[in-house]
Amino acid sequence: MVTIKSSKPVEKIKEGDKIKVDSLNLQVDKHYILIDHGSTKEMTIELFNPKTEKEYQLRYFSDNVKESMQFFQLDEIIYNKINIEKIEW
Repeated sequence: MVTIKSSKPVEKIKEGDKIKVDSLNLQVDKHYILIDHGSTKEMTIELFNPKTEKEYQLRYFSDNVKESMQFFQLDEIIYNKINIEKIEW
């Protein structure tokens, strides 16, 4: 399970906000609904590293944020899952 330290609710994260994932300092590009499942929404926060230009995603389900949070890194055209320990915003 990922440890989450938040300064505001996840749904309030917006473009330009800063998020730290383990030792990566990232900036939010977009926050949107990936898939609406009716009773829950699969959400995506698109992130980038301003120093390296690498792109990442945080994905979670709106009804179970802490247990469902997953982190992905864009490699060429595919997002690959990366195991992480801590997220801060």
